[in-house]
Amino acid sequence: MSERPDRVRVTLGQLDVGRDRAANVEAACEVVRAAGEDGARLAVLPEYASCYDHRGVGVEHAEPLDGPFLTALRESAAQHGVAVVVGTTVPTPEGEPHGPRAQNVVVVLGPDGGLLGQYAKVHLYDAFGARESGRLRAGDPAAPPLVVDVAGLRVGVLTCYDLRFPESARRLAVAGAELLAVPAAWASGLGKAEQWRTLLAARAIENTAFVAAAGQCGRGRTGRSCLVGPDGQVRVEVSAEPGTVTGEIDLAELAEARARNPVLELRRFDVVPRKG
Repeated sequence: MSERPDRVRVTLGQLDVGRDRAANVEAACEVVRAAGEDGARLAVLPEYASCYDHRGVGVEHAEPLDGPFLTALRESAAQHGVAVVVGTTVPTPEGEPHGPRAQNVVVVLGPDGGLLGQYAKVHLYDAFGARESGRLRAGDPAAPPLVVDVAGLRVGVLTCYDLRFPESARRLAVAGAELLAVPAAWASGLGKAEQWRTLLAARAIENTAFVAAAGQCGRGRTGRSCLVGPDGQVRVEVSAEPGTVTGEIDLAELAEARARNPVLELRRFDVVPRKG
């Protein structure tokens, strides 16, 4: 087993994803290349990074895990030695009772391009006038939390609207997550950027964890991807335009924060899936 590092560099890729699949592949792979050049061990990309339509994402935008988008990202991850967390859309098996559906899935690729895990979004965005459940099938809330090892760092995965449900992040932290990776396509609107920042800080503070949030930008999306420390302070940030930024996870700082404020040890409630 390799020695646990003192610091892990993480690159956030903020993208304006559209319906041009070839352009989306190129942009995603460029983030991985930039991460490798910047010495990062992990790149976090947005939700719906493979294909996006501001009018709604559904089965027509989906492709399988062995499709062109993830195949290209696997190759890029292996070429540059960078693990990748990325949101995509995959088709569900035929025979859906209410017609064809897709799933909003976050995929984790290792630095060799291998699949480390996948998480299907549990909390669909049926809020603020949107209705994801009309196009997508929710993931199973009883599925084990996705926490993987990346360069000695324990990384837990959630996505976008999950951020508004603190139990999602807490479940990951209890499972050992030290960094919460949050691919998103956070909708813009009155107060939405402030809510994004507040919720990221809250999830970091209450779980004494780092949070790496990579969002989409462009029409109807907030952008403002950032890395947040366990104290809730933003360490690095992208504005409202496409771009990348790299920050460091200081594992000594994390250990100190958890020793000073042992909320995970002192908690008195467990998180269990709700039935129905």
